[in-house]
Amino acid sequence: MKKSFIFLLTLMLTIAAKAQTVNVVVGNTTYQFPAIQTGDMEYAESTTATGVTLTIMGKTFHTSDISQIYFDSSEVTDNLVSVNYNGSEATVTVAGNVAQYVEPTINGAHVTIAQSNEEAVDDDEITYQLSGTTTDGEFALSGAYKSTISLDGLTLTNPSGAAINITNKKRIQISAKNGTTNTLTDGANGSQSGCIYSKGQIQLQGKGTLTVYGKTKHAIKSGDYITVKNLTLDVKSAVNDGINCNGYFLMTSGTVTISGVGDDGIQADLDGTTSTGETADHEDEDSGNVYLEGGTLTVTVSAAATKGIKATGDLKISGGTISVTTTGAGTYDSTERDAKGCAALKSDANMTISGGTLTLKSTGTGGKCIKCDGNLTVTGGNITATSTGSQYRYSSSYTASAKAIKSDGAMTISGGTIVASSSSHEAIESKSTIDITDGYVYAQSSDDAINSASHLTVSGGYVMANSSGNDGLDANGNLYIKGGNVVAVASRSPEVALDANTERQFKLYITGGNIIAIGGLEGGYSLSNGTAYQASSYTKGSTYGLYKDGTLAFAFKVPSNSSMGTPMVVYTTGTTTLKSGVTGSGTAFWNGYGYDSATGGSSVSLSTYTGGGNGPGPGPGPHW
Repeated sequence: MKKSFIFLLTLMLTIAAKAQTVNVVVGNTTYQFPAIQTGDMEYAESTTATGVTLTIMGKTFHTSDISQIYFDSSEVTDNLVSVNYNGSEATVTVAGNVAQYVEPTINGAHVTIAQSNEEAVDDDEITYQLSGTTTDGEFALSGAYKSTISLDGLTLTNPSGAAINITNKKRIQISAKNGTTNTLTDGANGSQSGCIYSKGQIQLQGKGTLTVYGKTKHAIKSGDYITVKNLTLDVKSAVNDGINCNGYFLMTSGTVTISGVGDDGIQADLDGTTSTGETADHEDEDSGNVYLEGGTLTVTVSAAATKGIKATGDLKISGGTISVTTTGAGTYDSTERDAKGCAALKSDANMTISGGTLTLKSTGTGGKCIKCDGNLTVTGGNITATSTGSQYRYSSSYTASAKAIKSDGAMTISGGTIVASSSSHEAIESKSTIDITDGYVYAQSSDDAINSASHLTVSGGYVMANSSGNDGLDANGNLYIKGGNVVAVASRSPEVALDANTERQFKLYITGGNIIAIGGLEGGYSLSNGTAYQASSYTKGSTYGLYKDGTLAFAFKVPSNSSMGTPMVVYTTGTTTLKSGVTGSGTAFWNGYGYDSATGGSSVSLSTYTGGGNGPGPGPGPHW
């Protein structure tokens, strides 16, 4: 049997003439229906087990569950669900226009919401606004449509699981409201994958602050992609990764700090088994790529062989201020049967750096600042990479060397500024070719400063390769100097400043550029379009100017390495002049070893260079 309840409710609204909202209270949940939106409200009686029901704006209540109905003048924000935590309990307030799609279950301060809409409600998604404090609560959400979680001064700890647990596979936007401070902590020894977990995509944003502690596994985990915009995010701890996602990771702005983690700082994996590669606007992308486009990112990792930022796919950096430090030692991976070290930046595929300011440091055994398994391309940005560790040695067959920058594929540098130093091994190394066409490159090492397993070509830019114990520029194929400005420093014989692999019938070819080679040239070199000369002497720590046809090509400062080779060989394609004691001015490059311009100085006596390899050659040799 049914009968109209419209008259009764209309009468109540008339009595409360100034009232704007009908509030229906069920347990700790209040549903707010604006009077202007309610329309017909249906009261129904039934002899079945369902009993008496009241339906308002599509939301049906069992009257036995209703503890209170009251009227007030509060304003209701459509599509908003507010969750407030207060110690051991939580309250939920639901806007009337989404009431039929939201079913909260509250147990103390543990809030679970089932969201049933499969499309937008009034052309918008549902927003869950979380506020308050509890040491024993959670927010869990299921559903099949995207939504927003707005953090509005929230301190939430779940000692038995994830603080925020989203089983909805759609996009979830987690936004910290402007000016608010929010802290999330999960429980130790649980089964959750993260303090913040979502099966779907996570968009982290907002102009507030979010601090996350991950005490079981990751701090933040998504089964799909993760993006960061504007947010100030501080990951204080994680048993595993600070941020872990499938698909891809993208940061466009904001401030992210990650420390206290047991594994990688940020790791992006594939969601499936086959990469889609980068797609337009990242639509349906599953690449395992990491994109760093802006903001400030600071990552510190300390566990053995961990990575600051790791991409299963490509790693692409186009902007931002990025600082990554690794301090962990090397280790032996029994699964892959290989020795491994830490890396500040690690890509399993290709890496491209076109902008940004990168400060990378690795101190542990076998550690690297940049480790690229594919091709490494640098077109811009400012990179400082410092490796201070020694070699990690598991056995004679399994070792990992500490290097500043290493690529297994081809390395191409066409812009930007690179300052790379390594205490024990090569500063810059490619297991394939190296091609430098522009930019500023400074490499310092006790081993080869710059080394390629195949051909090495310099055709532009400024390159200084400063080795205190081996060759300056070392190619295990042909070494081509076609242009640019090159200063190469080697240690004493048998090392040379410019070294090609003549043992395998390769050769040093010089066809252009401006060259300073302290330690001489590889024997059997081929030189055209100019003449090579050697200086009568050189002085450590002094600044010299190299002139071509009377015009300064560049000025440089000679290092003070303890065992520098001889002679100093100079080359330009025109009339070559060398001056000592010049005063540098303008913009310094090469990590303080050079200048764009210089004045003054005294001419240095030059004689035609006819030697190859190290050794005193003609002239009195350098001043030690």
